[in-house]
Amino acid sequence: MKKTLITAAFAILGVLAGVQPAMAAGYTQTKYPIVLVHGLFGFDSILGIDYWYRIPEALRADGAQVFVTQVSAANSTEVRGEQLLTQVKQIMAITGATKVNLIGHSHGGPTARYISGVAPELVASVTSVGGVNRGSDFADAVRGVLPDGSPLTSIVAATVDATLTALIEGLSGQPDLPKDANAALTSLSTAGSTAFNAKFPDGVPTSGCGNGATLVNGVRYYSWGGSTPYTNLFDPIDGPLLLTSAFFNGKANDGLVSACSMNLGQVIRTNYIMNHLDEVNQTVGLVSIWETNPVELFRQHANRLKSAGL
Repeated sequence: MKKTLITAAFAILGVLAGVQPAMAAGYTQTKYPIVLVHGLFGFDSILGIDYWYRIPEALRADGAQVFVTQVSAANSTEVRGEQLLTQVKQIMAITGATKVNLIGHSHGGPTARYISGVAPELVASVTSVGGVNRGSDFADAVRGVLPDGSPLTSIVAATVDATLTALIEGLSGQPDLPKDANAALTSLSTAGSTAFNAKFPDGVPTSGCGNGATLVNGVRYYSWGGSTPYTNLFDPIDGPLLLTSAFFNGKANDGLVSACSMNLGQVIRTNYIMNHLDEVNQTVGLVSIWETNPVELFRQHANRLKSAGL
């Protein structure tokens, strides 16, 4: 009895620390490689800190082939999509795979959808995690202050590109990637997302806040996300996300994207106790202790893809 209690105590401590229980070998071993696509102001790794904090390692540990891509930290969905398409073809050449499973976070969601729109034969599945699939109310608010084409917008966008975007891409080893913060803002706005969805509608709900088509042109679509902007007292990003959540006028959101906008294909859940960065286990794993660890969600999803023959 005493030994059982001790074992249980260590198991609980492990969950609180973000350590996931061991699974059978092959639990995450999908048929096709998993390709991770970052969001706005994203990167692969900076100063030893990965954007997808501890997620690729956890997926690889039980059999998955995982590739972390890097596209422009700030640019339009189409520009980022073309960059991703080049990397997908390189990954397929390296692995010999005939398709890939794309998982995109935030702006990475529509970026991945661009590939399934222009080259569906290369894609087994697209999964959107906190994806901006029908625009962001926060982006709309920023666009309201910085209208496209105004002199102020040009100055602000140029400043962002020359400082924040350049810093992110420089520290992550990709200083030559094209930068266009204004184009990124347009893509993430409701108007920009609506225009993009008119060209690439696959998986997007046609109305309301439900599921979209789960299988289109041979590509399966999935989505999940959070709806709690403030989740961890020790995470310095939670405070700003709580402030940005005020722009959503009471709609469920993760601080940057509304839950309804996240919906794509088969909606797994968009009400996890997670904010926009928790969804990728940031900041450095400071997430809610009352919710399934985000690393485990990715492991479960890899197993879901495996079970679907993907």
